[in-house]
This record gives sequence, C-alpha cells and structure tokens, in this order.
Amino acid sequence: MSDEPRDEGFDDLLDAIADGEGFYVECANGHGSLPPRLACPQCGSQDLSEEPLPDSGEISTYTVVTVPTPQFEEDAPYVTAVVDFGPVSITGQVRGVDPEDVETGQVVGIGVGETVTREERLLVFEPR
Repeated sequence: MSDEPRDEGFDDLLDAIADGEGFYVECANGHGSLPPRLACPQCGSQDLSEEPLPDSGEISTYTVVTVPTPQFEEDAPYVTAVVDFGPVSITGQVRGVDPEDVETGQVVGIGVGETVTREERLLVFEPR
C-alpha cells in the first residue's frame, strides 16, 4: 500500500467494503449517497443514517481505458464502470473478466483492490 496520507471518509468506506460491511448514507426522504456526507446532496437534509450496501449491483455504463493517465499507466487496458447498487451508483474498475466481455446489465460484486502502477487502493467490481 502507498504512503499517501489517509483520506478519512474515503478510506473508512474502503475499509468497510474490504471487511464486507459496505454502507451508504440515506436521508429521511430516501435519497442515498456515499459517505462522507454531512447533508443529503439532493435535498439538504442533515438527518442521515448508515444503511448496508447491497451485495451486488448492475453495470449501468462502462468504458475500456487503453490510453491511461500516468497514475494508471501499468494498469491499462482496464474497464472503468458505473454500477447501480439500488440507492447509490459507484464508480470503480471491473476485474476478473476480459475487457471485451464486460456488458451493461452485468451483475457484479464490490471489493477493494490496488492499482498495478502505484499500489493505491481503489474500488473494484467482479462478476457474480
């Protein structure tokens, strides 16, 4: 793992997902968002509760990255996807499948992996 400073909110979320205890925050109006949040980004409510993240989601869109930024140079080619987990959508890398075989609607689980280039943690999705 890199020696980068800890981003408390994001790293806490990664830790929870790695431990199988992923969560999102939900306001009293049913809007879901990813932590850290002090208020709902849709309605401004500050009455937020932690809710368990579903075990799987569906890929709603994706792209195959063949010309990466230097931060991901050794990772390419890779797939970045937006996955619908019901109340929240999450962006991460799809792993465990050939980039040519990724499809919209594909069911995936969520976990934590590392980039090849810099060994930094990131959200990853694998087919279920």
